[in-house]
Amino acid sequence: MSNNTNTQESKEKRKNKKENSNIKWFIQVFIMTFILSMIFSYISANGVSHLNLVSAILILILVIGVGIFFDIIGVAVTVANEHEFHAKATKKVKGSKDSIKLIRNAPKVANICADVIGDICGVLSGAISALIAMKITEQFGLNFDLQFLLSALVAALTVGGKALGKGIANSKSTQIVHAVGIILNKFKKN
Repeated sequence: MSNNTNTQESKEKRKNKKENSNIKWFIQVFIMTFILSMIFSYISANGVSHLNLVSAILILILVIGVGIFFDIIGVAVTVANEHEFHAKATKKVKGSKDSIKLIRNAPKVANICADVIGDICGVLSGAISALIAMKITEQFGLNFDLQFLLSALVAALTVGGKALGKGIANSKSTQIVHAVGIILNKFKKN
């Protein structure tokens, strides 16, 4: 009877530990997203409003590209096979140990890459497209609201780019995760 009680208490402790870990992760992601969103929104609103039209459009394209890029990393980490990196790690291939860590933490990595960074880029691209629409309307003296058209174009580019990116992430997951592992390895050494 006492073995059964100990097993049940052990299960309860693991369950409580996991719940506390999830709450801690939620709080960390919430704070990180809030701070990054404020910083990037402030920079984009104040920075882009002072740029010329071509520079603002280039920044918009860059923000959309960053969102797609990180979405690709998030998907690649979730579908990559950890076993492929064990052989590389035994041969001391740079970045392989970091790649294994990425895969073992795939839910958190995907959350940061696809959700935190991806959503921040989505909000930024919306704000930047609104500023661009105002610039175009003022510069060319247009009488209609261009924001609807520009928002639809940004959404289509983002969703279409992420759709293409998911295919690339699925087929090239090992190469993508290894490249990220190499980059992390270099930053860790510096």
